[in-house]
Amino acid sequence: MYNLNIEYPRLGKDRKNMEPKERVPGNIVSSAILLSKPRIILSVAFTGFAGMVLAYRGIPPSSLVIFTMLSLLLSAAGAAILNNLLDKQVDIMMDRLTRRVEALRVVGEKTALALSILFIAVSLIISFYYLNPVNGILIICAILSYTLLYTLYLKRSSPYGTILGGIPGALPVLIGYSAVNPRVGIDGVILFLFMILWQPPHFWALAQKYKEDYKRAGVPVMPVAFGSRYTNIFILLYSLSLFPLSLSLWLFGYCSTYYAVLAILFGAYFEYVMIRSAIKDSSYGKAFGISIVYMLAIMASLIIDISLNGIRVKVL
Repeated sequence: MYNLNIEYPRLGKDRKNMEPKERVPGNIVSSAILLSKPRIILSVAFTGFAGMVLAYRGIPPSSLVIFTMLSLLLSAAGAAILNNLLDKQVDIMMDRLTRRVEALRVVGEKTALALSILFIAVSLIISFYYLNPVNGILIICAILSYTLLYTLYLKRSSPYGTILGGIPGALPVLIGYSAVNPRVGIDGVILFLFMILWQPPHFWALAQKYKEDYKRAGVPVMPVAFGSRYTNIFILLYSLSLFPLSLSLWLFGYCSTYYAVLAILFGAYFEYVMIRSAIKDSSYGKAFGISIVYMLAIMASLIIDISLNGIRVKVL
């Protein structure tokens, strides 16, 4: 069903110097971990935990946290591995993904597919059996919207695909929230919208830095289709929208003034970096990195604030 012999139509600098790894157990395990995109799935778990804390108005019971985190990590890892399989011909053309392409060769496509199915299946069993149907349905929506809607269609067909492509990356907050309370409130929707609006400028900064990679791979990201200036306008618009949205959790009474102060401080620095990068048309790598730090800082501020203050609000 899958062609195990991946050819390299274009060799990047890193790939030329890379020694092929042997298919031994140690290399297969390390390569499988790389394919699961560990840094991304840890971020997914962290945003999911923020959703749990928001729904519970504090730290949820340890058993609930363990089952939810396990389900989130497995589903995200399974979807990431499947994404590598679906994107293999695109990834081969991109120099920055050299290690990921080599990892897929070492693991083997059949093994990678089996791991993906196993992780997703176990995740859904945990979700439907130990949590609730709403949680399981949201996980299915996240997997399908990431692998089918975004990877196979939006990413390859439209420069604006990133906008709707933010849905699977934002769903983990609702997955975490629904594990505690299947009836998602306004607070959960606000956090979901924050993640929806955070992802486009985050990705566009990366696309600006690696524009030539995407152009060579034939992926019509906004910098390739419309140029840097047009893309920077969108980066600014989306980045600026995050500041008031992050404060809305305080305005609606879900977080305290301490959270608001931190959100203002983190937000001010984030906006400074993004605006400076867009105006100067440079430092996109820094903008990309700071966007990650900003998102994690907002989530951490929310978790700490609610946990320490034990805020109680009525479900709207």
